[in-house]
Amino acid sequence: MATNVTCPPLTKATSNGVFQGDNPIHFALPLAIVQICLVVVVTRCLAFLMKPLRQPRVIAEIVGGILLGPSALGRNTHYLHSIFPPKSLTVLDTLANLGLLFFLFLVGLELDLKSLHRTGKKALSIAVAGISLPFALGVGTSVVLRATISKGVDAGPFLVFMGVTLSITAFPVLARILAELKLLTTDVGRMAMSAAAVNDVVAWILLALAIALSGTGHSPVTPLWVFLSGFGFVLFCSLIAPQIFRWMARRCPEGKPVDEMYICATLAAVLAAGFVTDAIGIHALFGAFVMGILVPKEGPFASALVDKVEDIVSGLFLPLYFVSSGLKTDVATIRGLQSWGLLFLVIFTACLGKIAGTVAVSLCCRMPVREALALGFLMNTKGLVELIVLNIGKERKVLNDQTFAIMILMALFTTFITTPLVIAVYKPAKRKSKGDNYRYRTIHQNTELRMLVCFHSTSNIPSMINLVEASRGTTGKREGLCVYAMHLMELTERSSAILMVHNARKNGRPFWNKALTSGSNQVIVAFEAIGQLSRVFVRPMTAISAMSDIHEDICTSAERKRAAIIILPFHKHQRLDGTLETSRSEYGTVNRKVLEHAPCSVGILVDRGLGGTAQVSASNVSSIITVLFFGGCDDREALSYGTRMAEHPGISLVAIRFLTYSDDTNSLLDENFLAEFKQNSSLNNSVNYEERFVKNASEAIEIIREYHRCTMFVVGRMPEGDVIALLSLKTEFPELGPVGSLLTSLDFPTAASVLVLQQHQPGSFPN
Repeated sequence: MATNVTCPPLTKATSNGVFQGDNPIHFALPLAIVQICLVVVVTRCLAFLMKPLRQPRVIAEIVGGILLGPSALGRNTHYLHSIFPPKSLTVLDTLANLGLLFFLFLVGLELDLKSLHRTGKKALSIAVAGISLPFALGVGTSVVLRATISKGVDAGPFLVFMGVTLSITAFPVLARILAELKLLTTDVGRMAMSAAAVNDVVAWILLALAIALSGTGHSPVTPLWVFLSGFGFVLFCSLIAPQIFRWMARRCPEGKPVDEMYICATLAAVLAAGFVTDAIGIHALFGAFVMGILVPKEGPFASALVDKVEDIVSGLFLPLYFVSSGLKTDVATIRGLQSWGLLFLVIFTACLGKIAGTVAVSLCCRMPVREALALGFLMNTKGLVELIVLNIGKERKVLNDQTFAIMILMALFTTFITTPLVIAVYKPAKRKSKGDNYRYRTIHQNTELRMLVCFHSTSNIPSMINLVEASRGTTGKREGLCVYAMHLMELTERSSAILMVHNARKNGRPFWNKALTSGSNQVIVAFEAIGQLSRVFVRPMTAISAMSDIHEDICTSAERKRAAIIILPFHKHQRLDGTLETSRSEYGTVNRKVLEHAPCSVGILVDRGLGGTAQVSASNVSSIITVLFFGGCDDREALSYGTRMAEHPGISLVAIRFLTYSDDTNSLLDENFLAEFKQNSSLNNSVNYEERFVKNASEAIEIIREYHRCTMFVVGRMPEGDVIALLSLKTEFPELGPVGSLLTSLDFPTAASVLVLQQHQPGSFPN
């Protein structure tokens, strides 16, 4: 008797609209749009809520996937069958894996194999210990799981999958945590990044082995063929692809847009590599990852690839992979004392293997106990690669539902505890330099001037370099001026921020290395030039942090480098018509925070083309610096800085002291300071000192207007005295003070730049 089998109708891509009786979520495209929007909203809201806890976004995405799955909201069957019906899961998984494919390509772009060659023996030993001990404990745990909740699975693949799962360190997540905790430039941070890079490469090799072993072929030779074919693919790509990519990179010069044809060709190669590795039987992700590793990291080509791909991939498609994992995770399967005991066992062995192995080797390498513990906690970080391993194991029937849920919760827990544990045992940003070594927190004559010069972009560089040139004096001795040039870069959630971290580790001490310097790096070339031409000790640095706390990096660096003054660019830049336009308001907040917390004097430069748009050579410097002196500690600091600049043969200094006819309350400190200034500058023809008496505010402003043709005004942030009381100036920008706000207002026509100084007061440095 024949049996009639009725197949469900194929799902159409688009609907005819609600007015024609169609429900949009019964069609593939509208349903996929609803799913993507829901996933993005949930994960972003969770990331916002977890931001105060300083957790990486991957935690929010894993939790969001679990909440949208059968563990929480999915318990409502109407919701689950409406938003995530079984017929939509193929489309969802395809989009998720396509996004993951390109994300793994970006991860490969972040890994520099050349840095692995330079990995020291200490980092290599830590990486080996951080892989071998957890792998061995994972094998032991697999025996227990096979005897209880994973009966019947193949021993070989299950053993390898468990070992790989417990031995993984999430390289991108670790970099994010290190940047968030400001540990990237510390010994612990550099060691963790080096060890995690080695760990990441080894983990992918072990995962390839696990996938090869988990094949469904009946022939025992099949896994060997899969593994050898994968090795042949990697070897072939390593010989051919770098030559092609380098040819493309050479045809993409610095400063010009990258040809779209090269971008499309590279992305097509990523898809083709994914197809080949999928056909081999490993996974499409391997091909994309290998392609990312082989792309040259120097030049604009890699950056252009990241810019084109990352936003749509990491913002829209990658969260789908976490939801895809969440839909397979049912926490309710963990029931009973035995299951919860196994969860505790897996978490304990995962933490024990990573932390104990890393700490033991670190202590053998004579690292301090706190640093060794922090390194152990950091190496215990899990993330996306962990989910990839678990999902592949689930697809290959190596992991059942209960084991899968246990492993997901283990990855979530171990990553969640990393940040608080590291903060508890190790926070070097809070350590201060010894006071005995930090003598000069203000500008002193006849001593080495140590400056921390900050800039946001290349547009700030010419004026900052010209200010450095003006500050070097006439000693001609390299030890006369020491400049730390700090590039301020915002740490964002974009994956290119991790690429930015790698560049920073190459471009600044303590991650500065001249052997790695690229001639195309404008920042390094510019500051190296001023160092060589003007015989100034210059060292580039980079600070990468969120805008909310980047001031901590500035102040901490000033403390460690024992800077006498921090120079910051004003948050407004000059337009062609001469008016000031806001570059980014957040920089104004950063400047105010630095003024509040700085361990030394601070200067804010309002640039109106100081020396033009390019560096001025020492022989061509011809500037007039005007110091407006009203009284007070900040004005004394301004005059000290002006005196330092007046030592330059191309600079003339005009110091104007404002007095009232009835002024009999002059500060003794001001009088003594000015007496010493006049005595020291009496033989210097480039210094002109004037005392101007005023009756009212209008006279004072008219006197200031007389000097509007100078090159730069140098003023104190908070001047004191009777003249300032007469002026009653409106302070538009608190960081500039009353006089600085006047000189930058529309009512005061001048093309002169303005440097506003705040003197550090003993005892004002916050504990």
